[in-house]
Amino acid sequence: MIRALMLCLFCSGLAGCAVNPATGRTDFVMMSERQELDLGARYNQEILKQYPRYEDAKLQAYIQRVGERVARSSHRNQLNYVFTLVDSPDVNAFALPGGYIYIHRGLLAYLNSEAELAAVLGHEVGHVTARHSVRQQSQSTAWGLLGQAAAIGTGVGAVGDLTNVMGNAFVRGYGRDMELEADGLGAQYLARSGYDPQAMIEVVKVLKSQEDFAREQAARRGEAPTAGGYHGLFDTHPDNDRRLQEVIGPARALAGGNQEVGRDNFLQMLDGLVFGDSAASGIRRGRNFYHGELDFTLSYPQGWQLVNRPDVLIGHTPDEQAFIAMTLEAADKQLSPAEFLRRRVGNQRLVAGEELRLGALQGYTAVLQGQSARRVAVIYRGDSAYLFVAAVKGRASLETEDQRFLEVIRSYRPLKPAERKLAEPVRLHLVRAKAGQSLAALAKDSPLPADGEAQLRLLNGLYPSGEPRPGEWLKTLR
Repeated sequence: MIRALMLCLFCSGLAGCAVNPATGRTDFVMMSERQELDLGARYNQEILKQYPRYEDAKLQAYIQRVGERVARSSHRNQLNYVFTLVDSPDVNAFALPGGYIYIHRGLLAYLNSEAELAAVLGHEVGHVTARHSVRQQSQSTAWGLLGQAAAIGTGVGAVGDLTNVMGNAFVRGYGRDMELEADGLGAQYLARSGYDPQAMIEVVKVLKSQEDFAREQAARRGEAPTAGGYHGLFDTHPDNDRRLQEVIGPARALAGGNQEVGRDNFLQMLDGLVFGDSAASGIRRGRNFYHGELDFTLSYPQGWQLVNRPDVLIGHTPDEQAFIAMTLEAADKQLSPAEFLRRRVGNQRLVAGEELRLGALQGYTAVLQGQSARRVAVIYRGDSAYLFVAAVKGRASLETEDQRFLEVIRSYRPLKPAERKLAEPVRLHLVRAKAGQSLAALAKDSPLPADGEAQLRLLNGLYPSGEPRPGEWLKTLR
């Protein structure tokens, strides 16, 4: 109550309050619609640098078409919505202010109908129409300004720090209330555009199954499950989640007699979709990494985990206390690898330096001194410089992991001809289920031997123990 009162009082001295176009409620906002559109356009350029588009013009056009159909039935149908399929294996989707909406191919792979795709896009449209990002940003800014005002008024800077902490806690993520609001709005848009609003529940089931699978994997490894994920956590099954059912309920009244699901056509669009890592970012296979386009491979210690991003490759210990990151830059041929590395670290001191001889390749490695010492290295290859930075967290010293860091760096080499196939991505392929055919039998040929059967169940909406019906299309991996 106190926080709400402070925001309302503060509202009178700032940009103000506005009627929300989706809910009809008066919201505290500090951004006009024109500013919102400009902000989205700017952020969109940055997002596309970090998350490249998936290179499939037909699939991109299909997603834009489905998204536009839903957006036309929204409360802000005058916006120019742009829907983009992101080349990322993450199970995620998100929206920027002003109508820029992204779905990762990692999430797309687990959907099983056009209505489910429309549900994901409709949920993100709901965030846009309800101006969730604008409300979040406005509240965050207000708490920052309130903190500054309190610090000035009392002369105690700690008051400002405390208020900022409160503000960050208040607006972290969208929170379940905004996610449920987006579900309800998205379900309305589904029904109005001719899709079955039940698809919103089906999508949440997909996400819940992902969450359950991640928990089981963590328990098998003896680790605590990671919190978060797309949309947020649900403590109960979606069918039994009262608040979710309440926000979806009104949309069912809008549905006509023949609401579209569109399973078969949707699945045909996914045939050949890359699953997991892409060729452009390189392929993780166990403790090895293969990159066909750049023609190299790396090996990591047994049990280490790999994080593969467009701009960096990170290997780390299971407890995340030691890590080694590799990035790619243009080489300066006028400098030796040692000179390149020294210039790269600036005024910081390098010690224990040594040249690297990796076949015909040359490089240099050394220890970067400081409060937390780091192993650094560079390998020249053609016009490229492969940079490595390795460190340990906490009180451990670099020496505890340095030998393993060096083994990773020295494992860099060009691909052998027989390894070229290992640098090719896994893709989705459709098959017709035969009578008596089980997913366990299909999983015997899976390129994911560790959890192939579970992944097939997740991909086909049959997790944890469902079996296909004869004649229906199934997604397989190969």
